[in-house]
Amino acid sequence: MLLLGAGDLRIDLPRLAAELTEALRAGAEPGQRVRAAVTPDVTAMVLMPGLSPGIPAYTVKVHAKNPARSPAITGVICLHDLSGDLLAIIDSPRLTAVRTGLGGALGAHLLARPEARTVTVIGAGVQGRAQLEALTALRPVESVCVRDVDPVAERDFLAWAAGLGVPAGPEGEIVLMATWSRVPVLHEVPPGTHVTSLGADEPGKAELGADLLASALVVVDDPALAHVAAGTTIGAVLRGEHPGRTSAEEVTVYSPAGLPMQDLVIAWHVYRNALS
Repeated sequence: MLLLGAGDLRIDLPRLAAELTEALRAGAEPGQRVRAAVTPDVTAMVLMPGLSPGIPAYTVKVHAKNPARSPAITGVICLHDLSGDLLAIIDSPRLTAVRTGLGGALGAHLLARPEARTVTVIGAGVQGRAQLEALTALRPVESVCVRDVDPVAERDFLAWAAGLGVPAGPEGEIVLMATWSRVPVLHEVPPGTHVTSLGADEPGKAELGADLLASALVVVDDPALAHVAAGTTIGAVLRGEHPGRTSAEEVTVYSPAGLPMQDLVIAWHVYRNALS
């Protein structure tokens, strides 16, 4: 059995993007996502089992969320072979950030206009950074605009983005959101905009106004877990069962909840890298 801490995790982002795309295309049982409040601030969650065709393993993830702490998510991913033997225990905060950010960026890349190159990030935290970094691995990004309740966080984000080769710019054609908001913070976008909203992943959390959602094509990862009314799923778009964006003027929204299968894909990725 391997014990993999944050410093042991080797991630090849382009290869992981291809692996996650194929897993989403293949589809998988959503598994269970069990959530319980511990205190008014802290949430305990278990995601299990992470299963995906072609991967001879499964995952059980146990983590806690506390937006008042950094990192806000702490926990472990247990990787088992299909007989139940434990292959690895993996520190989960970085894996969760990468897989969630990459999942959001994949939705943006799939649904945004092919020529869209400018980005607005709302929420200058770990997930905002993870989404932008993942998107730069999928398509050219010419500039980024960031919005956060903390001006210092905005400045730090822009300095970090400049290190990625993404300078500050005007409001973008792609909007990447990752907030803890419980009231809508975005109500209107120009025609043709794509919005990925990661913050509406639990009951009571909301990022997008009802009018925006009603006028957009809304795509989710799992309708049973989604906290918005969906037009289709990302798997259906990847398989060609739904066309996705149908015009340059259409507004698209991707609002994933996060699937146990995604934990398996990234856990298997770092496990194989650790063995090589």
